[in-house]
Amino acid sequence: MSDTPPTKPLPPRIVSVTPPKSSLPEVPPAPSTASVPSAVPPAPLSPVVEASVPASVAEPAAASVPPVANPARPAPAVFSSEDFAHALEGYAYRFEPGQVVTGKVIEVEPQGVYVDIGGKAPAFLPLAEAVLRGHDPATVFAVGSEHRFAVDRDRDGEILLSMRRLAMEEAWEKAQQCLDAGEVVECRVVDHNTGGVVVSFQGLRGFVPRSHLVDRGDLESLKGQRLPLVVLEIDREKKRLVLSHRKASQTSALRQFQKGTLVSGTVTSLRTFGAFVEVGGTSALLHIREITQKFVPNVESIFKVGDPVTAAVLDVDESRGRIALSTKILELHPGEFLENRETVFAQAEERLAKNVSKLWDA
Repeated sequence: MSDTPPTKPLPPRIVSVTPPKSSLPEVPPAPSTASVPSAVPPAPLSPVVEASVPASVAEPAAASVPPVANPARPAPAVFSSEDFAHALEGYAYRFEPGQVVTGKVIEVEPQGVYVDIGGKAPAFLPLAEAVLRGHDPATVFAVGSEHRFAVDRDRDGEILLSMRRLAMEEAWEKAQQCLDAGEVVECRVVDHNTGGVVVSFQGLRGFVPRSHLVDRGDLESLKGQRLPLVVLEIDREKKRLVLSHRKASQTSALRQFQKGTLVSGTVTSLRTFGAFVEVGGTSALLHIREITQKFVPNVESIFKVGDPVTAAVLDVDESRGRIALSTKILELHPGEFLENRETVFAQAEERLAKNVSKLWDA
């Protein structure tokens, strides 16, 4: 046994290595054990050999760290032919019977014409519903030409068109315009019965009652003639169109008269309120207050049926079919007409020129 004391081991040399900065999250430190008594003494630290750490290990290259990716966008859905068909159904045009459309001819067949009116499929115009007036369909409906049609009906998804129906719609609109404006139109008599005559109004069948005919005798003789008519009544639901020949004649006669003009006629009847005078084939009224500037007790004391009269047109009312006359406007002093009507009539033109402004002052 040697007396040399045992050699005391050298304390381990600890090399402090600073870890490289990294984007990795820091590991939380382990809980401290200082306050926890341990029966087993801690093992001696192993000596750390000082060494150089390669840069590739100490600090990883930025390329080795995967970049943070943006949230992925969903891939676009595939739009199938069925989806396209459903989308078309959602935007499909709806056509109603009677609707007026404009279309382009795309094909002409012996039975009819196919027309593009902007729908999912071409519409069809049967030749029976076309207005050809003796012309060749291929000439009237040249491919690429545009026409106006009326929608007739939907036949199992196929839109049927009609030009005849369009003509009827336009004729009803024209009839309404004539009624509103009191317009005179000429129509041909196509038939007759005991109650009146049937006429053609732009393809519509109209009826003129016997009481509204100027000539009420031989109705057969009117067939084929063209009569001036005005519209009296319209009922599209019942397809009823009533016209008047008598009122049209009165309207035409009224339009030849203008306020302030001079007319001559004959007394046809007397009433307490005035005298009716026939002028230019129509009846006009000379009111008792328009005979003279003086008071007139009764018309019979001045006129009798058949007397000639020259008077100025005071007013024309087409809506009521009336013409108002005045002889008072021809007087140079009150009561002159009662004193010498022949002189008043003879100088009527010069007298009216002097007093015509009074017509508009009244």
